[in-house]
Amino acid sequence: MTGPARAEAPPGRGRRPKANVLSDGQGRLAALLISPTMVVLLLTVGIPILLSVREAFFRENEGIDPQTGILQGGEQFVGLNNFTAIFAGLNDVTGNYGTMDRFINAFINTSLFTIVCIAIETVLGVLMALIMSKAFRGRGFVRAGILVPWAIPTIVSALMWRLIFDEAGIMNRLLGQQVLWLADNPYSFWAVVLADVWKTAPFIGLLVLAGLQTIPADVYEAAKVDGATAWRTFWRITLPMVKPTLVVAVLFRTLDTLRMFDLPYGMIGPAKYSVETLSMFAYEEANQTRYGPAAAYSIVLFLYIVLIAYLFVRLLGADVVGDEESKALKEQRRRKKERARLAGTRPGKQRTSITSGGMP
Repeated sequence: MTGPARAEAPPGRGRRPKANVLSDGQGRLAALLISPTMVVLLLTVGIPILLSVREAFFRENEGIDPQTGILQGGEQFVGLNNFTAIFAGLNDVTGNYGTMDRFINAFINTSLFTIVCIAIETVLGVLMALIMSKAFRGRGFVRAGILVPWAIPTIVSALMWRLIFDEAGIMNRLLGQQVLWLADNPYSFWAVVLADVWKTAPFIGLLVLAGLQTIPADVYEAAKVDGATAWRTFWRITLPMVKPTLVVAVLFRTLDTLRMFDLPYGMIGPAKYSVETLSMFAYEEANQTRYGPAAAYSIVLFLYIVLIAYLFVRLLGADVVGDEESKALKEQRRRKKERARLAGTRPGKQRTSITSGGMP
């Protein structure tokens, strides 16, 4: 006689679930590998940010103490006065937009630089990427020539364009008239825009080129067979498939332009209110030993940049990290919560009912 038949396990019940990449020890290894970088970031970024936040609530003592008659020194706690003074209108200047507070003028300059430069750079960057993606004789030389401006240090570019826009420079000779590009006027704003577009449009072109190279050639062949025009192919195939890369490129350039400093400072100079940005204003305040207001301006600029980055990620779906495993885990948790919500229970808990034998 044979023993009782062994009950077969339900399908899939006896299998061990596939180990997750982050749960099989690699998560600890990854944390160990990136820990030196995190320590460096803490020392070079985290601590200065905390010190700046602390400095924003203090102000240097100035003048003579009326009780002792001695020149005051040190600093005193002023609370939010450094932030409220930003909007008090105590430091009016005259720029391209009339007479207004210096901070508001710098804020408008920073925002307009970002909007104008990014719009032009995005269009030119996509065109550069389309040109560099084509197969033609001398393509390597064209790619190298397009990327050269981006490789030049910014301060070197500023000095080079300063010579071009000089009163006796090449630009005025080409135009046949004397334009004061380097003075404090609207022309200096457009001079900085031109220099920034020349230098950083290749950056967007380089990232978009990387996205173009991931599009299968079969897609374009199918569109050609269907009789799609070049414009329709670009609008319906190329642009949607390269959108994730393009959005990330625009995000990086936007955050970089919001903190613009070295190009207008080296090209036009300090205290030129037609091109003064928030970074330049904060630097000038710190250079005058007004560290408290300078820290307050820097914090406002930091919050402005964080807000723009948040809007990019939320509204445009910019995938800055690009971690497929993290996205898969996030989607798995979302589905688990959704199933638990539909079942009327919390995640990880199940509702149980105890009834007596046979009773409903």
